[in-house]
Amino acid sequence: MPQDGAERPAFHRLSWRDLDDLARLDGNAGVLRRLRRAERSRRKLLLRALMEESAKSPRRLGPLPPLDIAWELLARVESRSPKAFDRILTHPYTGSWAGYTTRLCRNGTDGIGPLWMHLGHWHALAATAAIRAGLDFAAEVPAWNGNVILPSLGMARLATTEPFSVAVVRGDRGRFTVSDDTSSVVLPESPGLDAPGWWAVRKVRVRVGARRFTVRLDDLDPYRGLYEPIPPQRLPVAEVREWQRLIDEACQLIVTHLPGFAETMPIGLSSLVPKPQVLYRNPSASTGEAFGSAVVGRPTDGTSLASTLIHEFQHIVLGGLLHLIRLHDNDPRERFYVPWRDDPRPVSGAVQGLYAFLGVVAFWRSLAATGDRRAAFEFAYWRQQTWFALHALGGDSALTVAGQRFLDGMAERLGRWQGEPVPPDVAELADAAAKDHRAGWRVRHLRPDPADIARMAAAWTAGRPRPPAMIDASATPPTPVPDGLWSPARTDLVQLRTGGVGLPELDELWPTVPDATPADLAYASGRFADAVRGYRAELVDDPDRPTSLVGLGLALAASGPDPAARALLGCPEVVRAVHRTLRQSRTAPTPEGLAAWIGQLVPAT
Repeated sequence: MPQDGAERPAFHRLSWRDLDDLARLDGNAGVLRRLRRAERSRRKLLLRALMEESAKSPRRLGPLPPLDIAWELLARVESRSPKAFDRILTHPYTGSWAGYTTRLCRNGTDGIGPLWMHLGHWHALAATAAIRAGLDFAAEVPAWNGNVILPSLGMARLATTEPFSVAVVRGDRGRFTVSDDTSSVVLPESPGLDAPGWWAVRKVRVRVGARRFTVRLDDLDPYRGLYEPIPPQRLPVAEVREWQRLIDEACQLIVTHLPGFAETMPIGLSSLVPKPQVLYRNPSASTGEAFGSAVVGRPTDGTSLASTLIHEFQHIVLGGLLHLIRLHDNDPRERFYVPWRDDPRPVSGAVQGLYAFLGVVAFWRSLAATGDRRAAFEFAYWRQQTWFALHALGGDSALTVAGQRFLDGMAERLGRWQGEPVPPDVAELADAAAKDHRAGWRVRHLRPDPADIARMAAAWTAGRPRPPAMIDASATPPTPVPDGLWSPARTDLVQLRTGGVGLPELDELWPTVPDATPADLAYASGRFADAVRGYRAELVDDPDRPTSLVGLGLALAASGPDPAARALLGCPEVVRAVHRTLRQSRTAPTPEGLAAWIGQLVPAT
């Protein structure tokens, strides 16, 4: 990296100051534009590489013309309208298409559909750019089941029944058509409007004071998914209106509470792939290849969407950064606990999640300052959990010098927030939820040494008053294969309470929470004695059930210090492993009784 103020290099770089600013959430519009320009250059190189690769075997193009025809059309566009050329090159799914197709060429496979359809998408990109530039031209493009995508503009629907075919896009004095032997579609004068045979890519426009946001709702582009091409899934008009409302609410919140994000987000997040609503979840995802896009399930409210947009924007920024700077080695071992997943993650996934949730914590922190209890819970929970994961990753040998510096910058910002006050009862709920998830992860992914378990079982059988020694199962690497299922239902119910749902309403809602049990309801309602009885009954039916073991520990801990609770929350994997061994005899203890014995050696937290 050059020193700040050094002469600008002939290739894309960020300064150490830029890296530090991004780590501390202080990145400005200039940094985001540099990341975007780097993505543009990267895609241009990928296009060139694809053209050269396809030239080695012209048969790969099937019935379509060589890619240098598309290259020449793009050169005309760049000469006539650099802005039109830039728009198609920086379109998020140009990146995901280029990455997917490059992998197909390297592996010599077809993927979803024949390879020529994917290589031929380049002709569709060139045709779209030519339309935006207002050129006269003719381009042969691929059609999937009669659907011809013009990326970022829309999709023409032809009458053919062929799964893979060729259509022609023409521009003649400002009139643009898509046709084949079966039918023809005339694009409307404003391609952003639907017309017979034409579905436009919808746009949502929001203005909040001086800030303007324009987001595409892309339900058409085949490369809008995360892994492979997917078919169009046209949203009903009513659903589009709902997305408009939610995006409007989310943008209002972001401008109010995180004005820095309001400045940079329009540069780095331009397209959403809308997905159906999932109750009690806010699913979302993005890929480093599709800089500017996120796949988002429709949330229930604008606050949830604002948090999700910030989360995915952080992923997008980090994806762009990783194309310029190596933050860690390629270490695929799944060995880190992270609170946003139920399975161990490699260093790459841990870094991605940490940066995404740093932004999430910043959002909930600002909203919590208004007195919002839901926001206070989310802030208290995620600051604690993110801090925990950050310390586990910091100093890891897989981090580069730049990677450790990046994490140090994150820690500097996140550390300032650890002592900020939240309502004591909310802080208590958040702390319990954090212990819930960590214990659930331990019992499913840590495997104690069998010899240690045998010694502890023998000590119990011999009637010793205390275990021979404490077992630290976390000293061995976790296994990615879970031992048992995990349910987030208990935390879902707690979140409903902190979100303003009263006890009578919770009694009506809890059956709609997937996998929730009466014991979970009792715990979330503050009826801890009932919760203890409920979890005891669940363990009679299934003494191995992770959610019941941890739930019993939480319910016991809620009533005061308890050795069984300490063991069930601190080392549940040890309790379960010893209990499994003792169940082979006729005098096996209850999980709670055994946990109380083991818990004598577990320090209070």
